[in-house]
Amino acid sequence: MFVDEVTVEVTGGRGGNGKVAFRREAHVEFGGPSGGNGGHGGNVYFIGDEGKNTLIDLKYNRHIRAKDGTHGQIKGMHGANAPHTYIRVPLGTIVYDDKNQLIGEILYHGEALLIAKGGKGGRGNISFASNKNQAPDFAEQGDLGQKFVAKVELQVLADVGLLGYPSVGKSTLISVISNAKAKIAAYHFTTLSPQLGMVRVQDDEFVVADLPGLIEFAHLGVGLGIQFLKHVERCRVLLHILSMESDNPFDDYQKINKELELYDEALKDRKQIVVANKMDVEGAKEKVDALRKELKDVKIFEISALSKEGLEELKHEIVNVLKEIPKLKPKESTRVYTFSEEKDSPFIIKKADDGVFELSGEKLFQLFNRIDVNNESAIKRFSRQLRELGIDDALKEAGIQNGEIVRIFSYEFEYLE
Repeated sequence: MFVDEVTVEVTGGRGGNGKVAFRREAHVEFGGPSGGNGGHGGNVYFIGDEGKNTLIDLKYNRHIRAKDGTHGQIKGMHGANAPHTYIRVPLGTIVYDDKNQLIGEILYHGEALLIAKGGKGGRGNISFASNKNQAPDFAEQGDLGQKFVAKVELQVLADVGLLGYPSVGKSTLISVISNAKAKIAAYHFTTLSPQLGMVRVQDDEFVVADLPGLIEFAHLGVGLGIQFLKHVERCRVLLHILSMESDNPFDDYQKINKELELYDEALKDRKQIVVANKMDVEGAKEKVDALRKELKDVKIFEISALSKEGLEELKHEIVNVLKEIPKLKPKESTRVYTFSEEKDSPFIIKKADDGVFELSGEKLFQLFNRIDVNNESAIKRFSRQLRELGIDDALKEAGIQNGEIVRIFSYEFEYLE
């Protein structure tokens, strides 16, 4: 089964918790804190695998979670960092986050793309020792890993894409010039999913893709529509195949190019090699002569994929054209992984319908998840952090009164001046 689009939930591993511990050894006076830090949670990576050509593995693995870091231990021992999780995907895989921001794409075998970061490990009480507090009795919890629903798309990576109406002979052509075993039949849409084949020409080689047939109004989703057109984007050269069995090959040529332009204007500048196929049928010579008059300076290659005539000249032309066209560059990621206090407000205050003042915000959420709500010293430290963020002053400005309730995520407390 060919799958080229899927959504998956990805979760980075949570960092291990810091440890609260004290040295208790004979003849060691004032041993002090000895709780170690937690290990970092694992990241989730997608890694390119040239042996894969479909996202079907992700279709049946919709929840991808990296392992959590190990908790800190006594005697200052830090927890181990969790191993990263690597998911193999086909070349041409593009990943977007739940805000539809591009995370990145994979173009090369072995290329790793960071999808979700694991959380930092919490600090143990040994990390909080200072001259003012020589025996801290609190530690941090590990940070949560990133979690979101990712949209994963596959755009087939090929040097050459076979372009044209259904039944112009694309499947026959790829089957005779490459190692691909394409399905061939005398009806429209024989090819329902892209087929890749390797073509060797002496010391050179290139990858060719037999793409599903394109029809008028495909940019609106007619036929295989967008499913087809998105695979055209990543082909360096388009082999525009015209059937000499058609009543009007020039009209076919214009309609196909119009569909490309309506889908993406950049495609109208994509290099094309025009091929007149089925030159063995009656009247083919007259049709190709008429086509040359319309296209004027465009070079047209005459072939018969069925009888294998004209294929060697065509393959050498493809090799020469590819040498002049640079390799594809990956799309630039628009996703930002790090929190910035300068750009984002550290907290948001909103009064709920039940009269409770609710506090939220990315920075606040991070601080909240680091505290152990069962540890009084940790709660006091969290209160100091809230004051440092300016929450006390902000609550007063919002009109809070003594004794009213403040809710921070799942934690509620009474406001006292």
